[in-house]
Amino acid sequence: MPGYRRQLYRDDAVVLRVQKLGESDRIITLLTRRHGRLRAVARGVRRTTSRFGARLEPFGHVDLQIAGDPKGEQGSSLHSISQVEGIRLYGKAFVADYPRYTAASAIAETAERLTPVEREPSLRLFQLTLGGLRALADGEHASTLVLDAYLLRGMGLAGWAPALVGCAVCGTPGRHGAFSVPAGGCVCPDCRPPGAAHPAPATLDLMAALAAGDWSTADAAEQSYRRECSGLVAAHLQWHLERGLRSLPLVDRGSTAERTERVRHVPPPGPADVAKEAQ
Repeated sequence: MPGYRRQLYRDDAVVLRVQKLGESDRIITLLTRRHGRLRAVARGVRRTTSRFGARLEPFGHVDLQIAGDPKGEQGSSLHSISQVEGIRLYGKAFVADYPRYTAASAIAETAERLTPVEREPSLRLFQLTLGGLRALADGEHASTLVLDAYLLRGMGLAGWAPALVGCAVCGTPGRHGAFSVPAGGCVCPDCRPPGAAHPAPATLDLMAALAAGDWSTADAAEQSYRRECSGLVAAHLQWHLERGLRSLPLVDRGSTAERTERVRHVPPPGPADVAKEAQ
């Protein structure tokens, strides 16, 4: 637009994704507090001399100064980042922890998918995403529990929360034993469609506890119920998204003992492996 001069505005944001652009730039996908999801160019951040490249890694909570129209009505839809200050860079806590890293990746991808329209403010989703990453970094709860709690509450914000108390079809109150993803959650015997799952009652209790933030109940759940809960939550989310999440199959759902056993049986790298890594 002739004569248009780019505005400067500030916001804090969670870094959801980074993409290479040219030889030294990156496109940063951000979930901001006041302006929703947006994409911005960070110029020169891939150079070793960059002043703030390390602050724009995934999962970081940052304070930004951005050049562009906050409403996206004038100029390019791709804004430019001119200043970055790190508030808390959660990625440092995940880099050496595969379960937490994959759970954080699933949280970031879900946040991006739940905001299909750019620059549409979503304060509650921003706070939920920030809280989920903070809980993963603090390590007070199992990473799979934090992820499933985030997915359940995120679906609640989107209007897709599974029915856990009362039939999803007719609304009959009570805890019902069948769960149907197409029907929207738990269903009574009269409304139960063919192929409905019959999860353990403890699994449904765990889902309700995660949705309500009852961590004492969630932390006490057995591993088998956690896995069944994760399967139902993932199926319900991807049914409504109408497309699978790339990061969700990578999430480590095994117990700590099983992960330790797998690591114990991994042979040490040989000379060929070392040479391959060095290339």
